[in-house]
Amino acid sequence: MFRFEKAKTYVSGALTKKELGLSAVDVAGAREYILNYWPILIHTQTKDVGSLIGVPYPYLVPSSAKGHEFDYEELFYWDSYFMVQGLWDQKHKDLISGIADDLIFLFNRFHVIPNSSQYYMTSRSQPPFLTSLLFEIYEHYDLGQQWINERMKVAEEEYHVVWMGQRKPNARQVYRGLSRYYDYNYLNDIAETESGWDMTTRFYRKALNFLPVDLNALLYKYETDFARLADINGDSQESEKWKLLANQRRDVMNELMWDKSKGLYFDFDYTKRKRGSIASLASYYPMWAGMVNDQQAALLVKSLKRFENNGGLSATDFSSSLLFSPVPTQWDYPNGWAPLHFIVIQALERYGYHNDAKRLANKWLRCNLDWFLKNGVFLEKYNVVNTDKPPKKGLYPSQIGFGWTNSIFERFCKDYIDSSV
Repeated sequence: MFRFEKAKTYVSGALTKKELGLSAVDVAGAREYILNYWPILIHTQTKDVGSLIGVPYPYLVPSSAKGHEFDYEELFYWDSYFMVQGLWDQKHKDLISGIADDLIFLFNRFHVIPNSSQYYMTSRSQPPFLTSLLFEIYEHYDLGQQWINERMKVAEEEYHVVWMGQRKPNARQVYRGLSRYYDYNYLNDIAETESGWDMTTRFYRKALNFLPVDLNALLYKYETDFARLADINGDSQESEKWKLLANQRRDVMNELMWDKSKGLYFDFDYTKRKRGSIASLASYYPMWAGMVNDQQAALLVKSLKRFENNGGLSATDFSSSLLFSPVPTQWDYPNGWAPLHFIVIQALERYGYHNDAKRLANKWLRCNLDWFLKNGVFLEKYNVVNTDKPPKKGLYPSQIGFGWTNSIFERFCKDYIDSSV
């Protein structure tokens, strides 16, 4: 869990009456729906069946619609991190810790945490959140040093084997110590799928050529988490080793990806030795990971206006919508996504921009709630520009349910409504 700093100056100034947000009464029906939906999303699959891989403990699937073409049965890597965020209580302790152990089981079996627990998704992974998940479980449930040490050993192996690998089957570290998203089949579109942003204009359909901001910020977070673990274990030499690696990554990212004039980070095309031009919420992963200084944080907060709309934050700014793409790009303007709102809002809290965090959380809650009140469901993603219209379509049909949307909605209710009662 983050150690939030004292509030700093706010870009938004004082909150308006509307921005102060919803009441517990306003969200009661939606939260009841979410509470009743969790049992639908809990799956148990201990044995391999067809392409579905068995794991030892129950887990959460993103959505469940029996008879639908996209009736999920599998465990997803990065979805799991966000789906537990609204469940931090004793009732769900075994479920959450079991999900972490399922991810570790998958790594031990396949030497990668695959995109999901389907055999046909083992050629790629997803954005690495394992150390964050483990530390949050460790802190919430006070599970002790042995628990965290045993599991972080696997996370360290994942870091070295998968994310810092330099040749097949894990040719991800490709330029100046930084890594890219990858696919064993060396296909750009599938590497883009590993990013979780399937699909987006960020990589111009050449994901293998790009060093992504979000991935390398996540690896910085791994390195600082390993340093933190070493400090817990009283190993100062090991801690300094990881801090040095983290600082080196930060410095290279700032050199290659940080644009001070625009107040944003940009993905870096290492084959052309130039930054991409797509402004995206991936820029806020470094702030979430704690790798930016106060001046960079202030510029990042100022740049939020490029993404902020009536319903919250769009994944990219308006300029991306002007680019032609032969495939639907649902991870672009005008769509907003729960995990990206969580990352940005946690980043704002970490650096003391509490009013901005609350404003954006309430915009996102209202966007979700308005759709729920009209249609009786939560969505995978939302049109945050025209909130009464459906989101921009992707390669697969839009999903309802929806695991990470439900969970982040509940988390924001706890953080910004319950806490103010």
